[in-house]
Parts: sequence; C-alpha cells; structure tokens
Amino acid sequence: MSVLDERTAAAVKDRDAWEEEAENWVRFARTQGHDAYWYYRDSFFDEIVPPPGRLTLEVGCGEGRVTRDLLSRGHRVVSVDGSMTLLQHALRSDPVRRYALADAGHLPLSSGSVEVAVAYNSLMDFDNLADAMAEIGRVVAADGVFCVCITHPMQYTGGFDGDELEAPYVLSRPYFGVRRFDETFTRNDITMRFRGWDRPMEEYFAALLEAGFVVDAFSEPRPSTDEGRYARWHRFPMFMFLRAIKRHTEDQVRGRDRSREIG
Repeated sequence: MSVLDERTAAAVKDRDAWEEEAENWVRFARTQGHDAYWYYRDSFFDEIVPPPGRLTLEVGCGEGRVTRDLLSRGHRVVSVDGSMTLLQHALRSDPVRRYALADAGHLPLSSGSVEVAVAYNSLMDFDNLADAMAEIGRVVAADGVFCVCITHPMQYTGGFDGDELEAPYVLSRPYFGVRRFDETFTRNDITMRFRGWDRPMEEYFAALLEAGFVVDAFSEPRPSTDEGRYARWHRFPMFMFLRAIKRHTEDQVRGRDRSREIG
C-alpha cells in the first residue's frame, strides 16, 4: 500500500532542500560503494537495531535504501519523507510497501503504534528537532526503541589538514551552538549539496530525554574497511550511533501495577 498524501505534509526549508537535490541524491545513494553508508550499515543493523517487532518506522527514508535493508532483515516497515521525488524513487524500487509524504513533526501514525523507529542520518536535516523528537516519542510504544545514526558533531568543527593518512584533524570552528550548514561534495562525477543543522551532542540527548527516551546504547563506529579514504576514519569518528528506549510514563506504570492487583 502506498500513501502519498500531500495533506499530511507541512512545508519546511530542509524538505525543500532535499526535493531540490533529489535526483542527485538518488545517484549518490544508489551507486554501490560511493558513500560511507556501505561501510557503516552492517554495524548499525547488527549492534543498534533490535529484531523486528510488529511495526518499524523509518523517519526520513529518502530513496529507500535503509528501508530496503530493514525489509531484508524481516522488519514490517512504514517509511516517511518530505520529498515527493525521493518517495517516488523509493516506490519504484519497492512498489508494494507503505510510504508517506509527511513532516517529521506530523507523523501519520497512531500513538504507541511503533515498536522500532529508525532515523539514519536524517535528524540533522530537521528544522525543528524538538518537535520531530516529540512526535517520534508519541508514536513509539512504551519500551519501544529509537535507533539513530547522525554525522558525528565533531565533523562540523574542522577537517583533516591534508590528504595523507596521518594528516592531523584540525578544529577550526566552535563546537557549541546550533548553526546551519551548506556544503557541496563532488566525487566520481557525482555532485551533492547537503543542507541542514550542525548541533552539538547535548542537543540530541536533551531532545531525546524530553521526548521520553533513555539512551541504552551508544557507539562511534569505525568503517568496515581501512582501504583508501576510509583508513583515516579509524582514527576519528565519522558517525555516531545510539539506541534509546521509550520510558513508561507514571500513568502507564500505575495502570500496569493496578492491572496486577486486579489480576
């Protein structure tokens, strides 16, 4: 079943940015081995994502590669994104699955209906992180999990001073504060412009806690290869993985205790 209902969407700047770059992103993401996803995804799925539950939600699915990998691992997935063009590409590769055009702050799902939520490199694209996190917290059931990959916040503070393996990583910009980023990359004749938000780690953790989550797994993964440009990413982190569990509210705890008394 496909759900492409523009009435569920709320226009935001970063959604427009991804729509503008949709065709470039499809080339970028679907060229095997072109970007870092292919060298980090296995550790994310093996170490962070739990076994399938009754429903898995991917927030910010893009052209669908993470959704396809979740499906291959047995998950029943509903996926949302803000770009109609990217969703159309996802549907063409996976036409019998469920996709929705939706803003992360207005998810077209019932409260507590999701056991596993996944946001793979999408949280830094949300204009309003707190609203998106609160909405994800609404749809995730108590004891459900939220699995996250983001570009490591250290990435936005500087870069390698040279191309050699042992080149130092130079910190040239402030770490704290929330700032827009706008960067264009060209590799192997594929150009992609990335626009979003640079946030320190504490912003993500604060939003998770406010939305009712408790982090129970955290890692700064190394790539699965040490060849070529990935060798030096064994010295510094490119990404940050975390898994958070949705806490029971006091009312839920009281209701559960009361049901035990009745039983």
